[in-house]
Amino acid sequence: MEHNDLMLRVEHLNSRDGRYKTQAYMFTIDALEFTMAGLGRPGHVSGRELLEGIAVLAKREFGPTAKMVFESWGLKGTRDFGEIVFHLVGAGLLGKTDEDSIEDFEAVYNFDDVFEKHYDWKAGEPL
Repeated sequence: MEHNDLMLRVEHLNSRDGRYKTQAYMFTIDALEFTMAGLGRPGHVSGRELLEGIAVLAKREFGPTAKMVFESWGLKGTRDFGEIVFHLVGAGLLGKTDEDSIEDFEAVYNFDDVFEKHYDWKAGEPL
């Protein structure tokens, strides 16, 4: 699917819910692609794997402002990424297995811990 088509479908999906900015949906899709590339395999990515990829990509893209960026998009915790993933599944933009659950995203890590407390400001990488 082309980026513009994907963006239009995500904007339509987001217009029905509105809790999260369109950027949050697009970042989640980008993070999924980033995670699959990092794992070196196509196909299914678990909720935990995706959340780990989200943390790494967010630190690379946003540095120590990652938590602030996420909050500006309406994201307060890891479950919010699960909500986005399952909205995308419901819209036919992502797939899931029978074992996948929104609970896979529940309190996997704390944004304060990952993006603020354990952040090496000099190196721009997690400790």
